[in-house]
Amino acid sequence: MTHHAEHAHHAGEAHHEHPASRGMAVSATLHCLTGCAIGEITGLVLGTALGLSTGWTIVLAVSLAFLFGYTLSTLPLVRAGLGFGAALSVVLAADTLSIATMEVVDNAVMALLPGAMEAGLVNVAFWAGMMVALTAAFFAAYPVNRWLLARGKGHALTHAYHGAAAEVTGARRFVPALSTPTLVAAVTAFLLGGLLVSAAAELDGDGAGGGTHGGGGHASAPVSVG
Repeated sequence: MTHHAEHAHHAGEAHHEHPASRGMAVSATLHCLTGCAIGEITGLVLGTALGLSTGWTIVLAVSLAFLFGYTLSTLPLVRAGLGFGAALSVVLAADTLSIATMEVVDNAVMALLPGAMEAGLVNVAFWAGMMVALTAAFFAAYPVNRWLLARGKGHALTHAYHGAAAEVTGARRFVPALSTPTLVAAVTAFLLGGLLVSAAAELDGDGAGGGTHGGGGHASAPVSVG
């Protein structure tokens, strides 16, 4: 093969990316997204319960998003046989850029959506806003993960350990094996549950308000005399 033909061959390979790498990028992005979603929601719930300001609630939510994101990526590596320190080092190198991208986009979208940040937890605007923000975060982080994978970085660093066939023994047997589809299903169900509960509460509140208003109007109606 001539030098020119070889160059064209490699260029063609670079241009036509293998479908498996796209699938890996989707899986990596979803895996990071679930950790971010769990951390974000937990932080917002705690911030609201503790009466924190919006700024401190965001700080708490972002911190927990990184914590849960790193944790969900570290556990499979520990289960595969890596020590905690080694596993965490791999995860820090693999996931930081992806999680950071998600957090910037997620919080920016929530800030731009009218009423989303000010809405309480039992509010349709909050849960709908979270869904929109997390979806935007996925599409923002997906090309980042593809770029990292194409260079042997990101989740490419952890992929070899995920496929380890070594028998899980000792304390590692108690490390939960949480697949990405399971995590995605759990987060999706939680978001939909929050949305439905909020919608039901708002409808109930509107109904109660209407009933009270109607009852009040009936009670205050003038009474004819004679």
